[in-house]
Amino acid sequence: MSDIPSDLLYTEEHEYLRPSSEEGIFFVGITDYAQGELGDVVYIELPDTGISFSKMEVFGTIEAVKAVSDLYSPISGEVIEINIALDDDPSLVNSEPYGEGWMIKLRVDDEGDLDALLDADRYEDHIS
Repeated sequence: MSDIPSDLLYTEEHEYLRPSSEEGIFFVGITDYAQGELGDVVYIELPDTGISFSKMEVFGTIEAVKAVSDLYSPISGEVIEINIALDDDPSLVNSEPYGEGWMIKLRVDDEGDLDALLDADRYEDHIS
């Protein structure tokens, strides 16, 4: 069974948003379920900082042994940081998807967009 933390928000495409200590700033990554479906992650292509994305716009790609998949921005916002640790060790997405395996930090344009995301119970129903 996949780990689904109750304090995160999720998309149907298996990205999550985790609040940072700064208001309006969120960590974005893929869920434990998604990394399990992909298999061993071998490469991640992430955007540069300062680039803005619309909700559900592709912000990068993730390559695993089984497949290559697009990464979608859960909400509209600006990338303020990327996880450079993934350059050296993309398998962090497999071992710690909700911790050290985060991908980008996003400054949210409109916090009202958060209302459209799934809570843990709804995400669990989605993957069941």
